[in-house]
Parts: sequence; C-alpha cells; structure tokens
Amino acid sequence: MHSRLLPLFFLLALQLPAKPWNILLILSDDHRYDFMGFHENAPKFLETPAFDRLAKEGAHFANAFVTTSLCSPSRASILTGQYMRNHRVVDNQRPVPQGTRFFPEYLKASGYQTAYIGKWHMGHEKDDPRPGYDQWVSLPGQAVYRYPVFNINGARKQFEGYITDRLTDQAVSYLDQSAKSPKPFFLQVGYKAVHYPFQPAPRHKGRYAGKPIDYPETMARTEENYASQPRWLKERRYGIHGIDHMETGALDKDPVPSFDALYYDFAETVHGLDENIGRILQQLDQLNLAENTFVLYLGDNGFSLGEHGFYDKRDAFETSIRVPMLARAPGLIPCGTTISPMVLNVDIAPSLLELTQTPKPAGTPKMDGQSFLPLLKGDRPANWRKDFVYEYHWEWNFPAQPTTFAIRTDRWKYIYYHGLWDRNGLYDLETDPHERHNLITVPAFQEKAIALREKLFDQLESNGPLTLPIRRPKNEQYYDRKID
Repeated sequence: MHSRLLPLFFLLALQLPAKPWNILLILSDDHRYDFMGFHENAPKFLETPAFDRLAKEGAHFANAFVTTSLCSPSRASILTGQYMRNHRVVDNQRPVPQGTRFFPEYLKASGYQTAYIGKWHMGHEKDDPRPGYDQWVSLPGQAVYRYPVFNINGARKQFEGYITDRLTDQAVSYLDQSAKSPKPFFLQVGYKAVHYPFQPAPRHKGRYAGKPIDYPETMARTEENYASQPRWLKERRYGIHGIDHMETGALDKDPVPSFDALYYDFAETVHGLDENIGRILQQLDQLNLAENTFVLYLGDNGFSLGEHGFYDKRDAFETSIRVPMLARAPGLIPCGTTISPMVLNVDIAPSLLELTQTPKPAGTPKMDGQSFLPLLKGDRPANWRKDFVYEYHWEWNFPAQPTTFAIRTDRWKYIYYHGLWDRNGLYDLETDPHERHNLITVPAFQEKAIALREKLFDQLESNGPLTLPIRRPKNEQYYDRKID
C-alpha cells in the first residue's frame, strides 16, 4: 500500500463499526455459589475445569444474588429485568401474565438470530415455543434426567441418555448453524442440572464417594444454632426439605438417601454440568467464535446443603440467595477479574441490551436492574446499589417456608416473615457470615432493625407489593420479640 494512503486507511478502519457481540447465556438450576473448583469455599475434591477456565479468562461476580430464590420467578427476573412483584411470575405453577416482555424479543427485532435450548419452567408444564426465539428446544416442567422429551419448534421427540448431554448436543449443533450466518446470535441454554433430586450421569456416579465433607456449622441440632432463630427454622429441619426428615424417610415411604449420599450426588451432578459447559466452550474455539462471543453463566438460585438443617432454597439466607456467576468477553473483560459489588439477576437484561446497543421499544415495562458493564471495566458508578430487596411468595405445596421479604446491604440483613407469629431476623454478615446469631431481640440492635425494616417497606411500597395485604408494621406491633 502506498505510504501516503496509510493514514487515511487507519482512519477509515477506526471508523468502521465494531462486529456485534454474539451472546451465550448459560443458566443452571440449584447450583450453589461456592461449588466451583476455583472458589475458596469449594470442596477440595471438586473438579470443575470449565468454570475455572471462565473465571481465569474472564470475570467472577463474587457477590451475585437472585431477588427470588425459586426457578420460575428467578428466570422471569433474568428475562424481564424486573423484581417478582413487577413481573408477577410468583411461583412455579401459575402462567406467565399476558403482555410480559422478555429481552430476547428486543434482540430478535434488532437483527439477532435467537434460540432457547433447555428447561424453561415458566407456566408449569408448558413447553410450547415462546415469543422472541427463532429456534426453540425445551421440555415440560422440571423434566427428567434420563430419556428426556424435547419440544423442538413445536414437535416433541424423546432422546436416549442423560439430559445434560443431550441439551449440549442441541447447543453445539446450533452453534454450528450460527457460524454460517452473517447475523449475530443470542443463545440461551437452560440446564436442568443441578436440580434436586440430584442425579449424576452414570459415568460420574460414585466419582466423589467417600471424599471428606466439611459439614456446615449451622447443621448441628445444638442450642446455639437455634436459640436466637425463628421457631419455624428449627421445625423445618424435621419437615419437607429438612435433613432430619430426609434421614428418617417420610410418610411411611422407603427412607431416602442419607445426607452424605445427597452431597456426593450434588457434587457429581455439578461435575457433569461443568463437563458439558466445557464442550460448549470448546465448540466456540473450534468455530472461531470465542473472540466475539460474550459468555455469561449463572445459577437461577442457590441451594443449602445442611445449612440450618436444610437442603433447599426459597429462604433469604446466603446459601439460598447467592448464585455462581461468571462472564467472559475477550478484549472487554480483563482475564482473572473479580467483581465485588452486589450484582443481581435483574441486572442481566439491561446489561445485555446495553452491550448489544439494543433499544427497548417505547412503552415497554421499566426494568429494575442496572447494567453491570461499567463494573467489567473496573468502574463502579456512584449510583450503584448499596442494598437490595429479596422477596418470596408462600407456596401451598411447600408450606414450610413462609412468605419472606428481606433487605441485604454489604454488611447487614433484615428478614421479615409475613403473616407468621414468629421472630423476624437481623444478621451482621461481617461478624456472622453463616447467619448463626439472630440479633433481632438484642436491645442494642433494635434501632438498626427498625431502620432496615423501614427501608425495606419503603422499597416495597415504591412499586406496590404483590396482592398480599402487606402493610408497614407500626413500632408498637413490632413482633421481633423474645420467644419463650
């Protein structure tokens, strides 16, 4: 090239539009925030090379949370960018309200090819194709781990083998097709794994059996673990999703596996999930798509493994509301980044819309989340959240967990149990990260409890809570008292 043309060439190159990002959103189920090999709290025996790779090549959101720790509400929050009280997908049974808009619809309208592959689980057992997706592969409700039936663009077909493997087959095939298209793609993969009851792939069954388990300190039936806690907490360990109920069997049925077996099954199911995510990452490499694909992984809720005597989610404790979250975007996210500020599932929709420069159509519902893209660049906006609200609506089929509202700051958590004549919760996460000591009845902390309670109800009332008869308690109706 003639030397006098070089400056003009480089100037034109700088003005050329950047190639749009492909988006790969991977969602798992019931995956704990700390069950990734690189995590400081992970079991020492756990092997997760794919999760470790994403953390090494991208960012780990060290304080990622969901605003409702339950499958359907959390998935709706991810796709709408809204709290449960606004999108109104309140449980796993009721249908999605008419008029609900999910952000992939906006991506499709802006020129993206879009696909959903995996567990949808909004609207109970419905697996029909949903608006916003060109390619649809889903399954009914919770589905099954073995011999799954997929709804592929309206036609159902049963597959042999293990569901995590078969979903990955579908994802890999879609990437093959997308690599041949000039359009950028948005692919969401929703794994059933690691949903309870945990079922590892046959090739992984027994992989971790006998490995040492670091039992949580709040698992023991000791006075210290329950003296300050609400009464329902201790009672739950003997009912559904409680480890004592699990160990003895229920309703005269055969006893279910012991806690240790449950723990190993969970770890082995995580291992299979990681193995399949590794297959997807390898496919991106082979198709030369990795450098231009924004990969985002997270769980739809957390999961307790013995904490407070539970094996479930739904409650507002840390193991329930914290989730694993990783992102990789070469050239955008520096390798080995750790994001410390609190990031929520409602932040995903606005973040991906900003990344793709996709506008929301006029008149569409307001999103509650914030774009976390500045955090990936090392910039914490002055208006970044200092707290967030958690909400859970009581379910008739899982009555052990009451309707729960909570507010969490960097240090404190206040939990309000609606309609339950019991003790609320106040925890200092700095001195008590395992939420073992409830401070709600300690006179020295009553001012802190009331201030957090008022802030919680301020936020609930700013949008209007659910149709429950939620009213701000008066101080003289302050039920945070000592229980005899």
